[in-house]
Amino acid sequence: MQKILCYIITLAVCVLLTAACGSEKAIRKGDQYAAVMEYYEAAKEYKKGYRKISAKERKKRAEVAWKMAECYRKSYNAVAAVGAYQNAVRYGYPDSTALRHLADAQLVKGDYKAAQKSYEAYIEKAPNDRMALVGLESAKQSAEWKKNPTRYIVKKAKELNGQRSDYCPAYVGEDTTMIVTTSTRKEATGDELSSITGQKSADMFLTKRDDKGKWQKSEKIESDINCEFEDGACAFTPDGKVMYFTRCAIDEQYPRYASIFKSNRSDAAWTKPEEVVISRDTLSVYAHPAVSPCGEWLYFTSNMPGGCGGLDLWRFYIGPSRAMEGVLENLGEGINTEGDEQFPTFGPKGELFFSSNGYPGMGGLDIYSATAINDTVVEIKNIGAPVNSNGDDFGMTFAPGLYRGYFSSNRGDSRGWDHIYSFMLPETVHTLHGWIYEKDGYELPDGVIYMIGNDGTNTSFGVMKDGSYSVRVTPGVEYVLLGTCKGYLNAMQELVTTLDEGEHSYQRDFALPSAARPVLIDNIFYEFNKATLTASSAVALDELVALLDLNPNVTIELAAHCDNRGSDSYNLKLSQARAESVMKYLVEKGIEKERLTAVGYGEGTPKTVTKKMAEQYTFLKEDDILTEEFIKTLDEEEQELCHQLNRRTEFQVLRTTYKLYE
Repeated sequence: MQKILCYIITLAVCVLLTAACGSEKAIRKGDQYAAVMEYYEAAKEYKKGYRKISAKERKKRAEVAWKMAECYRKSYNAVAAVGAYQNAVRYGYPDSTALRHLADAQLVKGDYKAAQKSYEAYIEKAPNDRMALVGLESAKQSAEWKKNPTRYIVKKAKELNGQRSDYCPAYVGEDTTMIVTTSTRKEATGDELSSITGQKSADMFLTKRDDKGKWQKSEKIESDINCEFEDGACAFTPDGKVMYFTRCAIDEQYPRYASIFKSNRSDAAWTKPEEVVISRDTLSVYAHPAVSPCGEWLYFTSNMPGGCGGLDLWRFYIGPSRAMEGVLENLGEGINTEGDEQFPTFGPKGELFFSSNGYPGMGGLDIYSATAINDTVVEIKNIGAPVNSNGDDFGMTFAPGLYRGYFSSNRGDSRGWDHIYSFMLPETVHTLHGWIYEKDGYELPDGVIYMIGNDGTNTSFGVMKDGSYSVRVTPGVEYVLLGTCKGYLNAMQELVTTLDEGEHSYQRDFALPSAARPVLIDNIFYEFNKATLTASSAVALDELVALLDLNPNVTIELAAHCDNRGSDSYNLKLSQARAESVMKYLVEKGIEKERLTAVGYGEGTPKTVTKKMAEQYTFLKEDDILTEEFIKTLDEEEQELCHQLNRRTEFQVLRTTYKLYE
């Protein structure tokens, strides 16, 4: 019995020693892989070693769990990273950074409540960590962002995706019939799996549209731009003749760093790529190129010294100016953060889009837009769900001039594999419509409208047969519009369009006074039996001032009329005084006195009924003259209406050439 017991003890010791040796061997291999950034293989070895460590060895378990978690994080496997970081924290890993990385991974996983708790626990230990504070804000806001998506429409682009990772789509310049994607699908060069990602090394694939606009099968680009290394994340010059792309070479002994290469297009083929030497610094990453709309700057991401922390966005001059040759600029703190800014691209209006984890977001990399407010201020905006998600969202490409195209994301993929999605922002349609018509009359089908906007708009257009018009306008623009028609005075309107999303409709009508007939000045009021203007007349008279300012070569007669009640002499005197009161008001408002003539007509010029008036007052007919004799034939109510029509103030154009030839 004692021999048996000794045998069992000896066997147990041997098992423990074997397990310990196996654990150490796996951990050493993991360390070797991690040293050269082969995180996928490193994580597998750490996982083997971790399983062989006794639960009682808390310190060692915590250390290996941390190493494993770091490899999962760096190979973008957030789901696996969560479990590994949780083990590191559970077994007491001393570096509180484990809590922050756990929170980051929980955020990417979409577990916002758990992420918030982890961030709060970490911030108690490191209250000044800006990235943790950003993460906490992200965890608090993300659920709300998901509930209130933007107007973007997002769909998985099945036609551009294979059975592995597909990412970083790029239109070939302005040609929307061809798109290049980066993919690890089985057709990629080589047979071995990458020890960094666990997939094949990426290559670039070309997809073309057929005559019906349907994407055809993706084909690997047969050129030296694809090799046994990682190749992809490309961009093109606007003419599509030069490609810039990222290449990550493999070295068995040393960490590998991404570099940017370029290749020229010759007919349908691409020339042998050459490295773009941006800096003599060979220990930094240069990746994710994008060419500016003007074609003179190469934007990219790098961790070279002189940045704001992590990966920053930089730009390098590639234009024709010798004086600018070699100019290299960091985009600065207005865009870059302590986190990572990557995958720059440009929108239809030249705005910069990029991915970052350094601003409040929904998890992982979110896509942001950067728009210049002035020479020193840039507005950074998270473009929101559904483009952004709790996963990594990056690598946009825009169809020329349109807010539609493709981007990549690893949302919903537990392996962390990337897939391509289409996006489209429905147009914000703002429409201006209205009519040009004769003041107190009908439509003017010969009218023309001139439109000037502070966005550079300077155009003119005619109206429809009914005098109406409808035209698209741009959100957030100030417009001045001038309504014109031969034989009529000009009229002006102003419009400021809103920046609100969605459809908006605006209306601006133009009532043009005739240059040949008297024009009624509506809403002119005098004190009873006096020539004194009431305060309520100011609105109508100010409109007349604006009209005269707009038509500076016009002189007018101001005519005041009375009804037939009262003596002729009294009415003549009263009407003259009233016409002069209007003239005085206009002069005080800056209208030259020489442009105005005041005439009081008393009751001597009764109103002649127009077609428009006859439509409004059915007891009247066109061309009726509201004389005393005519009015007496009407009933009492109709008589009072006619007296009101006769009591009026009008103006009539006398000349249209005042100071025109001076």
